[in-house]
Amino acid sequence: MLTANELHIEGRRHTLLPSTTLEASRGEVTLVQADGQERRTALALALTGRMKPSSGTVALGHSESLAALRHRSVIVDSPEVNAPEHHLTVRSLVSEDLALVPLKFRDRTRPTAWLVNHGFRDVLDKWVEELEPERLLHLQLELALADQFVELVVVDSPDRHTADPSGWLTLLEHTAAGKIGQVTDSPADTPARQLVVVVVVGRIPDGWNGPAFLAGDEPEQHHLESEPSEGEAAESAPLEPELADVGPEDETEAATGPKGEAEPELTPKPDPYPNAAPEPQLDPAPETASETEITGEEGGDK
Repeated sequence: MLTANELHIEGRRHTLLPSTTLEASRGEVTLVQADGQERRTALALALTGRMKPSSGTVALGHSESLAALRHRSVIVDSPEVNAPEHHLTVRSLVSEDLALVPLKFRDRTRPTAWLVNHGFRDVLDKWVEELEPERLLHLQLELALADQFVELVVVDSPDRHTADPSGWLTLLEHTAAGKIGQVTDSPADTPARQLVVVVVVGRIPDGWNGPAFLAGDEPEQHHLESEPSEGEAAESAPLEPELADVGPEDETEAATGPKGEAEPELTPKPDPYPNAAPEPQLDPAPETASETEITGEEGGDK
């Protein structure tokens, strides 16, 4: 069994993986939902002992040794880590991967013979980019399990290739049951090689009834957060002020007043000289005697 307890990875600038707890058993597929490719890859690397966590533990069986975990695990199809390059031929991909297997075995240096013996004769002369996603994943799983020490398989984001999860789910269920990665020349009565298979995905497929966890969430198996129902959404939605319906009659009354008499609208006249300087304020001239008064006074004197 694989056990991760409060596994946490702090990056240089931000958290790569929030505290995550999960368990995965031998012979079954366990799905882990994580947001963002960076977080999914960090989780896949940590579960296989290829990235040291900032805190928390990960153990396969009773051993918490990261070196032992790396030796007994494999990461498959991880973007920018070991996902196949599309410019490679299938033969080149097989040749490179078989060269990394630590044990010597038959066909290790004969990629063509290995492909034929494992049922890939139809893709001998193809490029990696020509293979269907399910076919390419099957090839990668067979190559990964060429190492007979592997007990844990972690697949990084197989749902990024296709919207239909049925293909890769079936392949990984066969992998967990020991139907993939069998030694071609082994006796017929050899027991199935059951494996721990963990799949890190962007979203748990609908209808999945197997074990599933959320990265960074409480370790409650099968209790993934679901979208709220319409009733719950209505209850939790913020309340908005209700607007009263205004009919045509109400609009007329609002415009004309309660008696229906429209009030004249006073529109200010525009200033003909908007830029003219204001006239200076002159002091009132002193009062002077009128001409009649002056003439009268003069006549009286005479």
